[in-house]
Amino acid sequence: MQSEKKLTLWALAWPIFIEMFLQFLLGTADTLMVSHISDDAVAVVGISNQLFQAATILFMTVAAGAGVLIAQNLGAGKREEARIAAIIAVKVSLYISAGLSVLLFVFAEFVAKLLQIPDPLLPLAQSYISIVGGGTIFTAAMAALGSVIRNTGNTRGPMFIAIGMNVVHVLLGYVFIYGAFGFPQLGLTGAAVSTLVSRLAASIVLLRLFLYAFERKVEWRDFQLFDRSLFKDILRLGWPMGVNSASWFVTQLVIFSFVAMLGAKELAARTYMNTMESFCFLLGYSVAMAAQIQIAYLFGAGDNKEAYRSAFRALGLGLLIVIPGTLLLYAAGGNVLHLFTADAEIVALGVSLLAVNIILQPGKMLNMAINGALTAVGDTRFIMINGLLSMWLIATGLSYLFGIRLEWGLIGIYIGMIIDEYTRGVIVLIRWIKRAQLTRRKRVASESSDMSASQ
Repeated sequence: MQSEKKLTLWALAWPIFIEMFLQFLLGTADTLMVSHISDDAVAVVGISNQLFQAATILFMTVAAGAGVLIAQNLGAGKREEARIAAIIAVKVSLYISAGLSVLLFVFAEFVAKLLQIPDPLLPLAQSYISIVGGGTIFTAAMAALGSVIRNTGNTRGPMFIAIGMNVVHVLLGYVFIYGAFGFPQLGLTGAAVSTLVSRLAASIVLLRLFLYAFERKVEWRDFQLFDRSLFKDILRLGWPMGVNSASWFVTQLVIFSFVAMLGAKELAARTYMNTMESFCFLLGYSVAMAAQIQIAYLFGAGDNKEAYRSAFRALGLGLLIVIPGTLLLYAAGGNVLHLFTADAEIVALGVSLLAVNIILQPGKMLNMAINGALTAVGDTRFIMINGLLSMWLIATGLSYLFGIRLEWGLIGIYIGMIIDEYTRGVIVLIRWIKRAQLTRRKRVASESSDMSASQ
């Protein structure tokens, strides 16, 4: 772990921001290239990526739990426990993702139909899902290794690797999509191949960085290590995080299916919107992620007062960034959308969503900051229960009611999501203000001290 002096919110956040910002720019360039194939191709990529993100949750359950435990143990000076937790997380994540890779490769057509992708788009979807889904093991490696490395306090390493990966991805995308430099013109298949190759390269470099992430180098034989007690702690923290994140992504898939029911234009508009709205919260997300690492470290070190304050600093800074970002995006949105598509109807739909986005994004920032703080102190079960109830009853239920039943379309679906974000956000904010987990930690520590004294 980097020295405590370097564990400031800014020192942790700026590499995460640069990584996310460049990923956004390069991801936008990738979407732009795919949009030149067709709006149908964009729709396939959008809904398929929702599937891949949902699948990622299965192996990120372990990595996320381990990340919190690593930062807490390093804060408490338990460096070997942190190292073993990291090894376990990477190993288990790779096992799970290997099975998922096989399933997505073999059953790509079945999965495409399950997502209710319109029949004309099925051939494109089957090809894209089989190639990118078959490389899920590389996505898992990137996610697990990156999470572990960041939680040691090293946010710069994953930043540089992500930059390199995305540059390679865009360059290969240009070559394979358009058939540049004598290569065959593969269209959407070329986009999938470039994704697969760039993730493989990034996984190899991240693995090299991981081997030297701790004071004692991780040897290949160390992957045989397995501490059952430590693994139980990882799962105790991780499984509620996994359930909550999986629930969010699954509800997004369900909501995407509602959008698909509205038509191909609405699906394309929503996909473009997903790319554009990333600009609104990427800075805030970087701050929230950095705060989670910092709070977990402070909590492990027993500095509960500073841990409590860090959450509000992150929230305040995030809102100061997100709100102007949404306004800027709305002002420039129409011109930006014309870069992606010439369809006037899709552009009009996108602009209307950008207006609603001004209300949506501050609610997302509230959830990111306070959920991250509660996660850092181990209060993951509360987050899970709050998320399950709100995301299914409010986000999904109201999106269907407003968007489909009442025929309000995309705007109705967004209204359902807005109500969900603010409901969850207010509940977790009240939980953090009450300091339930921090108070419990003090009480447990006091009881332990009394027992030691009596012995």
